[in-house]
Amino acid sequence: MSEYKDTLNLPQTDFPMKANLSQREPEILKKWQDINLYATLRRERKDKKKFILLDGPPYANGHIHVGHAVNKILKDIIVKSKSLSGYDAPYVPGWDCHGLPIELNVEKKHGKPGRKLDAAAFRVACREYAASQIDIQREEFKRLGVLGDWDNPYITMDFKYEANIIRSLSKIIANHHLQKGYKPVHWCLDCASALAEAEVEYADKTSPSIDVRFTVVDNIEFWGRFDHVHKGMGPISIPIWTTTPWTLPANEAVALNPLLQYVLVATPTPEQFLIAEDLLGTVITRYGIENHTILGRITGEKLAGLLLTHPFYAKQVPVVLGDHVTIESGTGAVHTAPAHGVDDYLIGKKYHLPLDNPVGDDGCFTATTALFAGLHVSKANDVILETLRTNGALIHFSSLSHSYPHCWRHKTPLIFRATPQWFVSMDKNGLRAKALQAIARVDWIPDWGQVRIAGLIANRPDWCISRQRVWGVPLALFVNKQTGELHADTLALMEEVALRVEKEGVEAWYALDAKELLGKDADQYQKTMDVLDVWFDSGVVPEVVLKSRSELSFPADIVLEGSDQHRGWFQSQLNTSVAMNGKEPYRQVLTHGFVVDAEGRKMSKSLGNVIAPTETVQTLGADIMRLWVASVDYRNEMNASQALLNRMSESYRRIRNTARFLLSNLNGFDVAKHKLETKDMLMLDRYILEQTRLVQDDILEAYATYQFHTVVQKLHQFCIVDLGGFYLDIIKDRQYTMQTDSRGRRSAQTALFHIAHALVRWMAPIMSFTAEEIWQYIPGEKVESVLLTTWYEDLAALSNDEIMNPSFWETIRAVREAVNKEIERERNAGKIGSALEAEVYLYCGKALQMKLDALQDELRFVLITSFAKVLPEKEAPVDAITTELTELRLKIEPTKQLKCERCWHRRSDVNKNADYPGLCGRCVVNVSLKGEERQYA
Repeated sequence: MSEYKDTLNLPQTDFPMKANLSQREPEILKKWQDINLYATLRRERKDKKKFILLDGPPYANGHIHVGHAVNKILKDIIVKSKSLSGYDAPYVPGWDCHGLPIELNVEKKHGKPGRKLDAAAFRVACREYAASQIDIQREEFKRLGVLGDWDNPYITMDFKYEANIIRSLSKIIANHHLQKGYKPVHWCLDCASALAEAEVEYADKTSPSIDVRFTVVDNIEFWGRFDHVHKGMGPISIPIWTTTPWTLPANEAVALNPLLQYVLVATPTPEQFLIAEDLLGTVITRYGIENHTILGRITGEKLAGLLLTHPFYAKQVPVVLGDHVTIESGTGAVHTAPAHGVDDYLIGKKYHLPLDNPVGDDGCFTATTALFAGLHVSKANDVILETLRTNGALIHFSSLSHSYPHCWRHKTPLIFRATPQWFVSMDKNGLRAKALQAIARVDWIPDWGQVRIAGLIANRPDWCISRQRVWGVPLALFVNKQTGELHADTLALMEEVALRVEKEGVEAWYALDAKELLGKDADQYQKTMDVLDVWFDSGVVPEVVLKSRSELSFPADIVLEGSDQHRGWFQSQLNTSVAMNGKEPYRQVLTHGFVVDAEGRKMSKSLGNVIAPTETVQTLGADIMRLWVASVDYRNEMNASQALLNRMSESYRRIRNTARFLLSNLNGFDVAKHKLETKDMLMLDRYILEQTRLVQDDILEAYATYQFHTVVQKLHQFCIVDLGGFYLDIIKDRQYTMQTDSRGRRSAQTALFHIAHALVRWMAPIMSFTAEEIWQYIPGEKVESVLLTTWYEDLAALSNDEIMNPSFWETIRAVREAVNKEIERERNAGKIGSALEAEVYLYCGKALQMKLDALQDELRFVLITSFAKVLPEKEAPVDAITTELTELRLKIEPTKQLKCERCWHRRSDVNKNADYPGLCGRCVVNVSLKGEERQYA
């Protein structure tokens, strides 16, 4: 055989079999940097239609985690696929730089503002810390292969961005959406600040569960409200149930549902209770009352205004009415403290109840709070319970585990407390209605996103945008000390402040002497020292970034973030954009799920199930992580583990090895000289190009609809089934044994050239590094990077009018599959070795026989057997195997012919030519004469 080896066209390529991604990917990154790929792409696409993906900014705080990696990779896949579709698709990354996460990290080093550092120096430290984190995260995102304008990101602490935040607030004020209010808000005792809805998460908490007596002041008046009632003995009480005893000092009323039926029951103590009839059985059991008598029935609306005695203060509180009172739990009567709850606040406003908040910023009861002054709310419950017992007001006590709002940073329980804050009103000037209309105009993917955000907007309270922190963008308002009203020239003053902030940053506000802007009126006004909610900073990104950068445009075509952003960034963008422009800031919203481990558990360091992107990149390579991200249905929770990533490496290797086969068989292929016209190619090669075109249609549709897992499935299936399991397997003989410059070989190489060009582009948005590496080995003239191309268009269709049309080849593939199945059975039985040791007899119905006969002797090359004969079905022997194809029966026999040393086929004409011992007749022709001719396969 060695003497014939030089006559074979054996595959050869420098494209390495081993990916070695962790070393090779940085080299490709350097190449992209050297050719300034992002800027080059912008120049190439400058006159094309734009596609704008707006980046939601991560906090500049800490190394990236797997959730960051998923988010940025998905965005990168979209941007690159749109670029390959011919769009000008710029990607401008951004960072969120203000707010508590950064402040807390600076506090760890320097302590709270005012200790080691004054407020100004503390803000400088925050700015320096955020800048250092941006540098870390930027390099980690770039290492993932995310292509973008990394040298010119948007950064919310840039002076100009800070100034434009102030200008955005000014526009909202101009449209009459801002108001100041003294309202209850979620308050974190650790942050010592109000929190936005998006900063609240829910976790289980064990709380005291108590029932408390509110005694009726005037029994005669009470009985007089009934149409029919029996007057009982003992005091009359309306019991309430609560899990927050610490709010009782702020109680101003008891709320009943106006439409609920209540019953007055007499107990043996003697005492009379008013309880919602639907809850009577549960309440009586909870109180341990064995006997009771119903004295009368009444609806809640008839008791409005009735006075009750507070359980431990010498004051009277009224019965009020509210639809928020339900029969899901409790007694049907709700303790109402307007300073400590949204529903309570709204009821209090309706009934003009006092809005007195006895809890200070530090979580302690104020000095004027009778009985509990100076006591922290976290320690107040026990003292209040004892006070209730002493006053005979505690009916029942137990503990309850329930879902309760917690701070998303500190993971500690929140309280509701009324504080003076600035709000974007959802209803004052129709913002809620306009936002709901805008939601309906947006394409939500998945579509349940629309229902979710519409429900959140419909039910959300006013947006509290003020925070009592040091590091953030100031509201930059001048407020009249006497009236509390904004200065009449507020909009002009805010622009003056913005101009200063553009030059000096937010410190310009704190250093500003009011007299510079207000002159002699300065003494009448005070500067607001609150900073804006960080969700406002990122919420105005569409206004500040899309409208100010020439390469971008408003609104964004798409935003893509995790499903939690329906409560966060999706909503803050929507509300600010509608408040400023009356228009939604995005056309599409795409939501991805969270990453969990293989068992569906949330990732945490304590469980040891965290996957660090930087470690995965160093061991497996970024393309493995990118392939995993693309392969899962990101709309649901995404399972990740080291084992899953290792299995993804196997899928990667199959795709890489397919590409390597293509490249190795393009060795010596000069595109200008050797590429054939479609009409001159063999039919099998034309068919595989048709298959490639059809697969490309599916892949492009999947990219267009963001179904990246479908892209991976189609790509993987094409490599394994269409190529590896069919086409490439068949053409090996033709590639290796035919003469170098034969039509048959050049036809196959032409097909491989087209397939390689299509395949590398399909891969490029997902496995960007590997695609770039493959690109360099494809022969012929081409642009510097695969990412500068568009989808491959030179895939000729195979007409259905052809005799060997796509349907013909699908039949041939089915026959081949049936033959392979039987050969494998014979191999397992030990009757033959390889398929080339088999002689195949195919007994066919007339229609199938005509198709197989069309291939003539080349059928054996399709079946990869040394001999294949087609016979009428009626000639099938008794022992012929029945296949799953109704027209086909088979007989497989081991051949008795000699093996050709060159092509390994077993043929009767081996050794017939004395000058070429060991060769079959076909190989003699390929070695010594003009070479064999192929027409079909």
